[in-house]
Amino acid sequence: MQQDKQVLCKTVESLNSSGSFRVLVGVTGSVAALKLPAVVDQLLQLPGVDVRVVTTEHAKHFYNHAEVAVKIYSDKDEWELWKQRTDPVLHIELRRWADLLVIAPLDANTLGKISNGICDNLLTCVVRAWDTSRPLLFCPAMNTAMWLHPITAQQISRLKEFGYMEVPCISKKLVCGDEGLHNFPQTVAVPNDHLSVLPFNQEAPKMPRKVQTGKGAMAEVSTIISVVEQHLHKSKEKPEESR
Repeated sequence: MQQDKQVLCKTVESLNSSGSFRVLVGVTGSVAALKLPAVVDQLLQLPGVDVRVVTTEHAKHFYNHAEVAVKIYSDKDEWELWKQRTDPVLHIELRRWADLLVIAPLDANTLGKISNGICDNLLTCVVRAWDTSRPLLFCPAMNTAMWLHPITAQQISRLKEFGYMEVPCISKKLVCGDEGLHNFPQTVAVPNDHLSVLPFNQEAPKMPRKVQTGKGAMAEVSTIISVVEQHLHKSKEKPEESR
């Protein structure tokens, strides 16, 4: 029992903050999660900014915990914190603490969960409970083939309908080796019943070869920091809200 109380106190105390602008970073299971230390380090360089991290279990595979300079919360903390009815609920405490939530990277799996209201881990519970009067930024990151699936655009659009703000992904060579390019067919198939409209011995028309740059890579860290900084400046223009 004494050990449980110590865990409870330590977890709650870690939410004490001296910063005037509190940024909660969500990190999910994309290989772009390896950039988490850089994201945190650059956020901490912004004046008055305090940072905490919420990680999914799969995201842990990609970054070195020891290289992250702030407290990282995971599903284990959620369940260790709550032992009885009067104990605080971690995802609610985090939601109250943060002035801004940025999910970088947001993988395809968590994108699908959030767009459908699923909240089966600490991060998605924070999102489901999020105060939509405060900014939530999301930075998609996935393989180009996954990005091009029609459901991705639908899910991105759904998040925007919630009032969340996208930091668009970019085109670059992915860790898996994909160049982020895909080609349209060089010719257009013409149904047999339309061949009679073509002049005798003339081939079906060929369309110009198009190469469209695909996307999928997370936005550059500098871009993410710049967007957060814009919201930091906006917060200074408003009177501080009571918590």
